[in-house]
Amino acid sequence: MSTSKAPKAAYHHGDLRAALVRAAIELLEESGETELSLRAVARRAGVSPAEPYRHYADREALVSAVAAVGYRELAERLASAHPSPSTPEELASVAVAYVLFALQRPTLFRIMFGEPCDRDSDERVAATAAVALYVRGIVERTFPQADDDALSNAIWALVHGLAFLHLDGKLEASRPSVVADRVTAAVQALLTATRAQPAPAAPGQA
Repeated sequence: MSTSKAPKAAYHHGDLRAALVRAAIELLEESGETELSLRAVARRAGVSPAEPYRHYADREALVSAVAAVGYRELAERLASAHPSPSTPEELASVAVAYVLFALQRPTLFRIMFGEPCDRDSDERVAATAAVALYVRGIVERTFPQADDDALSNAIWALVHGLAFLHLDGKLEASRPSVVADRVTAAVQALLTATRAQPAPAAPGQA
């Protein structure tokens, strides 16, 4: 008698495309590695090795679909922290949510940002743009006189860098409260320094 078990995410009917993405995420999070093969995903989903190619031309296409799921989850997490932040304190709470998402979904986060963005994947491009627009909207509401692009890039770079410093063990991350305090302090330091800068002199002025 065979004692083999059915794949955890065995596919039976319905949306095969979504089933493959779920199977891929499960494999990534179980292994902790960002390597992914269509054959392994098919096996997890309980379909033949050829089935994934009906929806995804190659590994990169499936990775883009997985990354798009991650971006949507991240956007939901940020909106839950504050749907429309407009103060430095609210911005800091969103930054904390960003870093904690990275720590709670480390492999998914690395897939989202460690792989090149496939510009042919409308789903991934749209999901990425939604996060970027969310960050830009915070800056527009909080700092109406600032250079939106420059400051939103600076804030995103700071928070994203903090996420990877914690993920890579360069900063201690044993407790969420420690992470939250450090991220809040870093964001406040950046905003304080930004506000302390004197306004640039008008052309022709000394």
